[in-house]
Amino acid sequence: MDPYKYRPSSAFNSPFWSTNSGAPVWNNNSSLTVGTRGPIMLEDYHLVEKIANFDRERIPERVVHARGASAKGFFEVTHDISHLTCADFLRAPGVQTPVIVRFSTVIHERGSPETLRDPRGFAVKFYTREGNFDLVGNNFPVFFIRDGMKFPDMVHSLKPNPKSHIQENWRILDFFSHHPESLHMFSFLFDDVGIPQDYRHMEGSGVNTYTLINKTGKAHYVKFHWKPTCGVKCLLDDEAVMVGGANHSHATKDLYDSIQAGNYPEWKLFIQTIDPDHEDKLDFDPLDVTKTWPEDIIPLQPVGRLVLNKNIDNFFAENEQLAFCPGVVVPGIYYSDDKLLQTRIFSYSDTQRHRLGPNYLMLPANAPKCAHHNNHHDGFMNFLHRDEEVNYFPSRYDPVRHAERFPIPPRICTGKREKILGLYCYQEINTHW
Repeated sequence: MDPYKYRPSSAFNSPFWSTNSGAPVWNNNSSLTVGTRGPIMLEDYHLVEKIANFDRERIPERVVHARGASAKGFFEVTHDISHLTCADFLRAPGVQTPVIVRFSTVIHERGSPETLRDPRGFAVKFYTREGNFDLVGNNFPVFFIRDGMKFPDMVHSLKPNPKSHIQENWRILDFFSHHPESLHMFSFLFDDVGIPQDYRHMEGSGVNTYTLINKTGKAHYVKFHWKPTCGVKCLLDDEAVMVGGANHSHATKDLYDSIQAGNYPEWKLFIQTIDPDHEDKLDFDPLDVTKTWPEDIIPLQPVGRLVLNKNIDNFFAENEQLAFCPGVVVPGIYYSDDKLLQTRIFSYSDTQRHRLGPNYLMLPANAPKCAHHNNHHDGFMNFLHRDEEVNYFPSRYDPVRHAERFPIPPRICTGKREKILGLYCYQEINTHW
C-alpha cells in the first residue's frame, strides 16, 4: 500500500491538533460546557473558530462556468511564429511554459450533471517569464451575441425563471428571437457536438479576436484554436442520459483518472491571422464573434501543443479559487476592438474581485511565477508579508523602474461617439426580417 496515498489535511506536520493561531487543542471532540449537559460556553474559542471557518468554507458560486474541473501541464512551441509576435513564451520551437487549464459547463450550477447540453469553457493560464497570459474561451468558435451590453440579458434568459427557479425554453426563445445573429451559435449547440463526451475529446477556441504584435510593431488579428489529438467525441441525447444517470461528474472523473493513469490529454494549438490593413477586402467583420473565419481563405497555422500531465493537488485551491480574465495578456499579445472582448476585460476581473476579493491574484493558482513588483496591497485577504516603508512610485529608495517599452497596435481610433449595432448587424437584421 502506498503510504502517501492518503495524506492528512495539514502540511505543517504538527504532532498535535491546534487552533489556526497554532495553540494546542487537547480536546477536539467535545465543546466546553457548564457541567456534563451544558449549556455551551461562548468562551470556547476553538469551537467558535472551528464553526466560523466551516461556515465560510464556500465562496460565492461563479455566475457562469460554475461547474468545472482543472489540471496542470505544459505548453510547448512546435512552430516558429516569431515573425508574428514578440511574446516571449512563443519565441522559438521547443520552449515550454507551465500551464493550468480549467474546463467547465457554462449555465448550470456547481452541482449540475456534466452531460447537459451546454457550451463548455476551455480556459488556459500560461505562467510565462513575462507574467501570466489567460486564454479564456469555449468549445465552440462563435458566440451568441456581439456586444457585451447584452451579456447580462442573455445569461438571465438562460438561467432559471426568477419566480419558479426553473429553466424554461420560452424565456430562451423569447430573448434570442430578437437576436438572429445567435443562430450560428445555436447551430453548434444543437448539433451532435452539443454534448462533449468528456473534456479530453473536446475542441477549444479563444472565440474573441486578439492581436499579435511583432518586434517591429506590425499587428495581425488572431484567432486561437485547440484541437484534441485523440479526436472529437460527443454524446447523443440518449447516451447523455445514460452516462449522467451513472455519474453526474463523469467528465471530471475521466480527466482525473486519465492523467492518474499516465494517459495525458493533449491538444494542438492553431491560429488564424488577418492583416488589419486588408480587412476591408473581406465580406465579413473579423471582429464579429458570431462569425467564423473561413479556413479555406484564412488557413489554420500550427503553433504548439498543450499537454496535461498532472492533476491538481486541491480542488478548492486550484479549481474554485482559480481565476481567469481575458484582460491578462503579455507583451506581444494584445486586444482588438472586438466589443465582446472589450467588455470581458472588465467583467471577468471584476467578478473575481467580488468572488475572491481584491487580492485574488495573490492566491498561488493565480499569482505569476515570474518576479513581479507593484504597490497593490492591503484590503481583504492580503496574506503576503510586506516589510517595506515605501509603497509609492517613484522613489529614490526603491530601485524599481519602468519596464522596457513594448509595442502595442499602432491603430488610430477615430469616429463619432454613438451607440450603434454596426453595418453588418443592420444588413443581417434587414435580411432576416
